[in-house]
Amino acid sequence: MVEDEQILVDWKIFTAARQELGAGFIRILGYFREDGAESVARVEQALRAGDAAAMVLPAHRLKGESRLFGAGPLAELAEEIEGAARRCVETREVPGHLIPQVVALRQVFDKTLGLFDRECNPLVERRQGFGRRGAMGHQDIDPF
Repeated sequence: MVEDEQILVDWKIFTAARQELGAGFIRILGYFREDGAESVARVEQALRAGDAAAMVLPAHRLKGESRLFGAGPLAELAEEIEGAARRCVETREVPGHLIPQVVALRQVFDKTLGLFDRECNPLVERRQGFGRRGAMGHQDIDPF
């Protein structure tokens, strides 16, 4: 699981966003949770309807918001869906070939949120070298 964590979230970017956003971080992360869930649902709904045009904006939004929090694989998957949906619009094709990517989008989104939740929950035990200390490379500094 630790290997997946390193792949799904760039903790240096996550930590930098957390520091930059300060006291508003948890609130903004909550917006990401809500907006991201809505975007994923809209992409899924558009796929079921065969409406490539309706996939573009939610995939685009998810791509940008994911990058802010260091969720690179989620952003890349959303970007792949966005690009393919745009091509479908241009060629007037239905986006049925995107089923595997859209299924993966839900899975990656849920796993990524789980990692964010675990990192932000003060009741969860932290592993050595993980999170803020691990991301900054300062194992010997106690931030409290």
